[in-house]
Amino acid sequence: MKRYCLALDLKDDPELIKAYDDYHKEVWPEILQSIKESGIQDMQIYRVGNRMFMIIDADESFSFEKKAKIDAKYPENEKWEELMWKYQQALPFAKPGEKWILMEKVFQL
Repeated sequence: MKRYCLALDLKDDPELIKAYDDYHKEVWPEILQSIKESGIQDMQIYRVGNRMFMIIDADESFSFEKKAKIDAKYPENEKWEELMWKYQQALPFAKPGEKWILMEKVFQL
């Protein structure tokens, strides 16, 4: 099992943040299916203010390239990403077009 941690910001607007949270209470079934097919065993998103952290636990078959190929099989993925981008904003140091940014582990006990 491999763990990946990623970060992204939401637009700093309480109404948009609430709407984003509400969408994640009932994620579309096709999105959940593509997550599972890619080898992700567990995915959690945490939020503080408008900053979000995603934790992915994936099996050895997982790669971000494989995830992108599986996402492309489901037209709903593109619609979901477009919808989510209404609420999300890139981190201040993100490259153009970059959304979720892989975090570097700096400590482990």
